[in-house]
Amino acid sequence: MNYYSLNNKSNKVSFQEAVIQGLAPDNGLYFPETITQLPQSFFDEIENLSNEEIAFEAIKQFVGNEIPETGLKKIVSETLSFDFPLVKIEENVYSLELFHGPTMAFKDVGARFMSRCLAYFNKDKNQKNTVLVATSGDTGGAVASGFLNVKGVEVVILYPSGKVSDIQERQLTTLGQNVTALEVDGVFDDCQDMVKKAFNDANLKHKNLTSANSINIARWLPQMFYFFFAYKELKKFNKPILVSCPSGNFGNICAGIIAKKLGLPLAHFVASTNENDTVPRFLENGIYNPKPSVATISNAMDVGNPSNFIRIQELYNNDLEAFKKDFSSYSFSDEETKFIIKNIYINSGYVAEPHGAIGYLGLKKELQNYNDVIGFFLETAHPIKFLDVVEPFLNIKLEIPKQIESVLNKEKISIKIKTYDDLKDNLMIL
Repeated sequence: MNYYSLNNKSNKVSFQEAVIQGLAPDNGLYFPETITQLPQSFFDEIENLSNEEIAFEAIKQFVGNEIPETGLKKIVSETLSFDFPLVKIEENVYSLELFHGPTMAFKDVGARFMSRCLAYFNKDKNQKNTVLVATSGDTGGAVASGFLNVKGVEVVILYPSGKVSDIQERQLTTLGQNVTALEVDGVFDDCQDMVKKAFNDANLKHKNLTSANSINIARWLPQMFYFFFAYKELKKFNKPILVSCPSGNFGNICAGIIAKKLGLPLAHFVASTNENDTVPRFLENGIYNPKPSVATISNAMDVGNPSNFIRIQELYNNDLEAFKKDFSSYSFSDEETKFIIKNIYINSGYVAEPHGAIGYLGLKKELQNYNDVIGFFLETAHPIKFLDVVEPFLNIKLEIPKQIESVLNKEKISIKIKTYDDLKDNLMIL
C-alpha cells in the first residue's frame, strides 16, 4: 500500500515511511492510494468474528506486506486488550463506550496501534524517533501511555495551559522517562501550529520527527475499528444505522467514513461539534472559513481548524453534494451540553461526559429526519476525566477507576513555553 500527500499526489511513500514521517515533506497529510471494499461475506458473518479478527481484516490492506501477518495480528491483539461495550440509552439510541483502555479515552486504540508499529519498524535499528504531538485533551495521555518506554522513541507533548482537565493533565505530565510535557501559553491551535512548523524546520530533520496526532495514518486508521464493532452488535435489528461522532480534529469520523468506503453499511454520519463550528458553517454555505478556537467544557473538541477534514473532502472528491448525502454536522453550546447531561441522567441513569453528550445531541437531531432507524453515538472518554463538570452538575460522586487512581498522587512535571523558538530549544536538547 502506498500513500500520497494531499498537497501533491505525486509524492508517494510506503506505509512505514508514512508512519515514520507523520506529515509529508510538503506539509500534506498522507492518504491511502487505494481503498478496496471488503467482501460481502465478511459482513454476512461479522457477528461470528472476534473483534481482533474484524480489526485485522479491516486494517491489513492499509499495512500491506510491510508487517508480516503474524506481526500485524500481534499488534492488533495488543491494541484491543479491552472492551468496547454498546450501552442502550433509550429506544433505538446507544452509547458506544470507547473509554475502557489504559487512559480511559478513545485515543488509546490509535496510540497503542501506532506505538507498536513504530516499535516494529525500529526493532533492528539504532536510530531514534521523536514523537511530537499537540493535545486539546485526551491525545496527550493516550500517546504518553502508548509510547512509554518504546525503544528508540522520545515523546514530546504540547498542551494549552489551563485548558485541559486536571486528570488529563496528570496523565501526560506524571510519567516522565521518555515523555516530556510542554505547557503552552495559548490554545490548542497554537500547539498544533507549532507542531506543523517543527515538521518543516530543516534544522530539526536530524530529530526524525513524527506525529502521534490523528494526522499520522497509524493513529488515524485504527479508529475505524470501533464502527465495525458497533455494527456487529446492531446488525441483528436490521435497521439503517446512524452514527454521531463528537468531532474536534475530525479523525474519528474520518476513520468511520473509511469504514463505510470499505463496505460497512452505515447509513449516515453526524459530526457533532461544540461552539467551534467551522464544519457546520461549511455545510451551510459551502465556504471553509476556520476561526480561532474557543474554550468550552468539551475541551478535547476545541479545534478551530480541524486537520482531518481535508481527508474527508478527499474521500468525496471534494463533491459537496455527494458529501451531504452521507454527512451532517451540528454545533451545540455549553448550556445545551449541560442540559442534556442532566436530562440523560434523569431519564436513563446514564452518566455522560461533555463530549459524549454532544454526540447524543447530534444523533437526536439527525434522527428527526428518519423513520425506523437505529443510532449510536461515541462516548469518547470516561466521565471521571471531567468530574469538575459532571459531579457538581449531577450532584453525584463518581467512583475513581484504577486507571485514574494511579496518577492522582504523582507529581505533575511540565515545561512552560510561549513561542516556537521555545519548542525548538527543547527539542534540540533531547
